[in-house]
Formats: sequence, structure tokens, C-alpha cells
Amino acid sequence: MAEARYDAIVDFYVDGFSSATDPVSLTLFDLLGPVDGQRVLDVACGHGRTTRELARRGADVVGVDISARLIAKARESEEDAPLGVRYVHADVTAAATPGGGPFDAVSCNFGLSDIDDLDGAIAAVSRALRPGGRFAFSLLHPCFGGGKDISGAWPAVGSYYEETWWAATEARSTLRRQVGANHRMLSTYLNAVLAAGLRIEHVAERGLSVPVTLLVRCRLSTGL
Repeated sequence: MAEARYDAIVDFYVDGFSSATDPVSLTLFDLLGPVDGQRVLDVACGHGRTTRELARRGADVVGVDISARLIAKARESEEDAPLGVRYVHADVTAAATPGGGPFDAVSCNFGLSDIDDLDGAIAAVSRALRPGGRFAFSLLHPCFGGGKDISGAWPAVGSYYEETWWAATEARSTLRRQVGANHRMLSTYLNAVLAAGLRIEHVAERGLSVPVTLLVRCRLSTGL
């Protein structure tokens, strides 16, 4: 497996992104709904900040990430304060479902723009879910571009309609200067979800501060 972009900045990321009680994360948990006693897969789990909160809420959680160093940090946290979380170092777009399945719910907190193969990732989510299972994800709102002092989903000199991987230059975009991101149009995300057999149930936008965040809850069709 190729070295992940986050492997190079693991200490910076762990130190700077440790809370799962920020407004976006809390909205994501609200969209997922109660998870007590349910199996949940956390995609692009990183060092486990979202994963561990799901476990605190009673879920049986598996976290998966392509970064070996972030998974190592997550496992260290689990050893220090066990919550029953299992972490898998894997590419979620691979054929096998990480941690086995099926899952009652899948979460992905700000991870989809880091995954190069969006269709592969959403297809993997669909395979992992039991019929009627739900998928909730958050991402930097793709409709907002960056500016001199604003962190956006695409560069100020670019175009919303130009889908590409890019690295930020704005002063506020410390993380995205280091690991970059995949910019995709809103329609690309929504169509990928629909193509994988997921029904969009609810969309939320958080704009309490810059940048604006998009959150979506989907559900796998029961086939009825």
C-alpha cells in the first residue's frame, strides 16, 4: 500500500484535530442517530477522534484508514483507554469490506475529499451497509472557493467546475497546504451516492464560521 499523505504530518494532525465535540461533529452524530448497540464503520478514521466518540455512545465500532501512522496513533489511544474499537489499516476502496459486515451505519467525517477514488469509496460504503443502513458524511462545502483569508474547497484562482486535486496556499489552510484535497462539484458527490444505491434523506449546512460545511445522511435501499 502506498504511503498516505497524512503519514508525513501525523503529529501535526493529531495535535490540531483532537476534539469530536465541535459543531460539525455533533451535527454528524445527530444525523447518524442513536448508535447504542449497533455496528458502525468509521471511514477515514485517522487517529480515531470520531471513532472513539461513537464507541462512547455505545457503538461497536471499526475504524479504517489508509494512513498506517494515524492507525498506529489510534491503536495507542485504544490501548491507553480501551473502548472496544478495532482499527484496520486498509484502503477503503478495496474489494473486501474492512472489519467485515454488515454494518448498521457508516460515518465519514471530512474524509471524502482526501480519498482519490470517490466512486470506489461510496461503493465500499454501500457494500458495508445492511439493507436500510445509514451513511452520514461531512465535508468542506464544495460550492465555496478559497480566498486570501478563507479556507475553501477549491482555490481562489480556480473554478468550481474544475475537478482536480489541489493544495491550498491561503493563510488559514494549514492542513490543506500540507496534504491538499480533491475538489469535486456538489453534483459529483450526490450522484456518486445515488449511483451506489443510497437514498439521500437529509442535507445540512453549517455556516457558524468560515469555512462552510456540508453534511449529508443517506440510507441503503431495502429493495422494497
